[in-house]
Amino acid sequence: MKVIRYAIYAVIALLLLAVAAVAIAVAVINPNDYKPQIEAAVEKQTNLDLMLEGDIGWSFIPLGLELNEVEANLDGERFVALEQLIAQIDFWSLIAMSPQVNTFLLNGLDAHLEVNEQGEGNWTRIMREQNATAEAGTDAAEQQPAQETAEPEPQSASGEALNFNVENVEISNASVHYNDLSTGQSVTLEDFTVTASDITLGSEFPLDIRFRVETSQPQFAVDGNIKARIQANQALNEFAVSGLNAVFDMSGEPFGGESVTAELAGSLAANLENETASLSDFSASLANLSLNTNLNVKGFGDKPALDGRIEISEFSLKELLNNLGQPAIETTDPEVLKAIALSTNLGGEPGVVALSDLVITLDDTRFNGGGSYNLATGGLVFDLEGDKLNADRYLPPSAEGDSQGAGNGETQTDSNTQTAGASQPETDLLPLDTLRTLLLDIDFGLGELIVSNLTINDIAASTTAKDGLLQVDEFSGKLYYGSFGANATIDARTDNPKWRIRSDVTNVQTLPLLTDLAEVDMLSGGANLKVAVDTTGNRISALRENANGEISFNLAEGEFRQMNLTRMACQGIALANQESLTTTDWGTTTPFNDMRGTLKIDGNTLNNTDLVAALAGMRLEGNGTVDLEQTDLDYELGLRIVGEIHRDEACRVTEYVENVVIPVECRGNFAEDPAGLCSFDGSRFRDTLKDIAANAAKAKAREEVDRAKEKAEEKVQEKLKEKLGEDAGGKVKDALKGLFN
Repeated sequence: MKVIRYAIYAVIALLLLAVAAVAIAVAVINPNDYKPQIEAAVEKQTNLDLMLEGDIGWSFIPLGLELNEVEANLDGERFVALEQLIAQIDFWSLIAMSPQVNTFLLNGLDAHLEVNEQGEGNWTRIMREQNATAEAGTDAAEQQPAQETAEPEPQSASGEALNFNVENVEISNASVHYNDLSTGQSVTLEDFTVTASDITLGSEFPLDIRFRVETSQPQFAVDGNIKARIQANQALNEFAVSGLNAVFDMSGEPFGGESVTAELAGSLAANLENETASLSDFSASLANLSLNTNLNVKGFGDKPALDGRIEISEFSLKELLNNLGQPAIETTDPEVLKAIALSTNLGGEPGVVALSDLVITLDDTRFNGGGSYNLATGGLVFDLEGDKLNADRYLPPSAEGDSQGAGNGETQTDSNTQTAGASQPETDLLPLDTLRTLLLDIDFGLGELIVSNLTINDIAASTTAKDGLLQVDEFSGKLYYGSFGANATIDARTDNPKWRIRSDVTNVQTLPLLTDLAEVDMLSGGANLKVAVDTTGNRISALRENANGEISFNLAEGEFRQMNLTRMACQGIALANQESLTTTDWGTTTPFNDMRGTLKIDGNTLNNTDLVAALAGMRLEGNGTVDLEQTDLDYELGLRIVGEIHRDEACRVTEYVENVVIPVECRGNFAEDPAGLCSFDGSRFRDTLKDIAANAAKAKAREEVDRAKEKAEEKVQEKLKEKLGEDAGGKVKDALKGLFN
């Protein structure tokens, strides 16, 4: 026991001697005397030119070092400079294995980082090449066995975490200049200030950070101010931030020269060992946009589990864009985009972000639903139901002169604009690579939609996508007293995607539809359509050119408006009767009981060979083509006379005109003047006159035959009377009738 006691005394004595030696050295040795040796040593080992212009001071209790006015140049240019550095550690806390920093003060740091045209940073040239190579080889040789045997030791040998305390930390007036000559980008961090005090692991301490950052491309500046209370446990695996209040004042080109303020507030906590994190009463704002959330996260890997709620308070998008210095969104209704909000609960299984009780507000439209996103597969599932939406309110306003004729100068300008737009290179419709990665299952419903002035009710849509195959399994709704249903498939598994479209339309009233859609009121009736179209391509021109299929249609109980086919037929009949019409009020419509036909789709051309319609006293027959690319119509119609069609005497249907066809032509650009497309076809009326002449010849032949019969009957009668006498006349007459008939 005495040996152990004496050994302890010896150790204590050695420690006291070491402390005394350090104290004597601090008191006797002046570090400023060694400035030349320090500068020379740095210059020998590095490419830095070190200049210690200020005093160097040190102390024993507390154990500290002070540097003043230090500068280091690299290749003749300033690399880093420092006005003052003070670092003081309590000596006895080191002995007690509980280090305590009294003061750490850094003032006037000025660093210059530069990347040359070849992409090399100046900091890579600090070490001399031979020294760097030798040290790299030595480090590699020494590191290999160290990596094999080293094990992390986050705690001391006794199993207790290291206790670390700092009384005061202050970094002030620091700046860093970064310049990249290869890109022209430069970034400056200046007025960087950090203050903290009473930093003790396991306890809260205040932290205050201020800075200014500027960039040249684009010209952008941020003034930041962050205040919070920070806490970290002794194992440094659990952290908390409370009372966060961060304000960032931003300005520059991204904001159109405007100044914008962003703010963060709330509390944060994270446990690295348990892999949990939370945001409590956390808020983030940018100009008039504000987000609030309470969120818990469990698992920091690829399958985190979320639990919480996010709310975006109602805001005006137009005001936000104005605050951010962005171009305004011009809309037909200037009052839209002024009330947008979102709220949802967050949850779901690990690796899945699930939204429930989702509410989206867009002005006077409200959407409800939910959905989920799978982080591993990218699968997106959504179910959203809305009440009503007037999409026309959000369209750009019509330019002046769109609805009225413009002057010659304006017309020329519009023509030039259209020509320039037409010469623009055509772009792909679908991002095929992106489409092939989509995994979607989306259901959407809307009570009422107004688009292009059309009103559609009870919309239901269902879409799925997987491995490049996009399917619209259902798209249905109610439209103008009728209904429609459609489905479509886009096969994007090849670079030439295939499109398949099928649709049924039942009893949709065409008059209000065309009136609301294009202000065209030339056709009414209940439309029934069956559409089957297939095509390939990824551009509009290719889809049109490759389209094939057919559209079968019929319109029941309708009428042609702004078009009187009866008048056109009577014009032809009057010509045949060689008379003039006396009626002046013909009206502007032509009723029909049923019109049907089939449009064969061949690229940009629609062919119709079986158009028929039942009109009063007539049967409409026709065939023709529609050129969708040129918006051109070329139809030959015929009005077959099957009965009386009008009271006008000149339009009486005689045996000469019965069953003949009065020709009508419909030709022209249907996008310009739909009402003026159809007229009486005088060029084909010659064929009609031939039919009328043939009918007349047949009628004349019948008349001549009848007259010949009568003359023959009379001659035979007279001869018989002469021979048989007058009394036999009646019997002979009856016999002759039977003979000639």
